Amino acid sequence: MLPLALAQPGKTLSVLAIGAHADDIEIGAGGTILSWIASGARVEVDWCVASAPGERADEARASAGDFLAGATRTDVHLANFRDGYMPAERSVVKDWVEGLKRLAPDVILTHQRNDAHQDHRLINELTWNTFRDHLIFEYEIPKWDGDLGQPNAYIELSEAMLARKIALLMKHFGSQRSKAWFDEETFRGLARLRGVECRARYAEAFFAGKLMMK
Repeated sequence: MLPLALAQPGKTLSVLAIGAHADDIEIGAGGTILSWIASGARVEVDWCVASAPGERADEARASAGDFLAGATRTDVHLANFRDGYMPAERSVVKDWVEGLKRLAPDVILTHQRNDAHQDHRLINELTWNTFRDHLIFEYEIPKWDGDLGQPNAYIELSEAMLARKIALLMKHFGSQRSKAWFDEETFRGLARLRGVECRARYAEAFFAGKLMMK
């Protein structure tokens, strides 16, 4: 397995992170973003959440503020599309994603295409429709549906980065704590399993549909 460093000390890494709901980016790629920022790279992040109405908007802003602390530049973009109904609002959701085309990220983080949640799948599809020539990493969200697959890209997480990710999830998403799957054991267990798959202690895993190597 050949390690490739996207985030390098002193160099700029521009990231576009797209999530259907507040907490999606943090669950799927929060440890990766924390690690990139801690690497010493100049990390610029556009943090985009499609469904963040009311209390969820407050959670999203506060969480992004902590996860992105230390980044060189951060912009948080929130919309309030109805949770669970995004496919029925496809045209306006597409317009929202198309509006992000003005950005020029080095890497895009979005939902994985086989996610069982209809909003997640739509965000993945529209991401690929809009960004045709970018490096896209698709992250995973554990849930009741049992839709975890076989990822092909991994970001190793230190114990400190994983602990920080979990602590911030527990701190910011009180609205989710009633869900049976939303707990520290779930997040640590998945990170340990993905670590086994890449010969690390802990990792976050992604699906990389296309990579161009030079």
